[in-house]
Amino acid sequence: MTTKPIFATVRPSQTVAAATLATVIALGILWAVVTLFQSRGEPMERLAAAERACSHHAYQSEREACIKEWIARTQSSTSVARR
Repeated sequence: MTTKPIFATVRPSQTVAAATLATVIALGILWAVVTLFQSRGEPMERLAAAERACSHHAYQSEREACIKEWIARTQSSTSVARR
């Protein structure tokens, strides 16, 4: 005697609801990540340029101080140029 498995039937409305919920959650996570990147600190382009400019420092503490200094210098020069 062979038995066939019985699968639960899924209504199309449940599939649409699940897809909609997954989309809303994914967009919420994406929005949160983008907001965090934009609200914290300097733009990545400026940080990358500062890291390249300060790569000659051997110690992490010296490199971080150099990066902060470099960003402060370029920020003051760009704010003067914008006026």
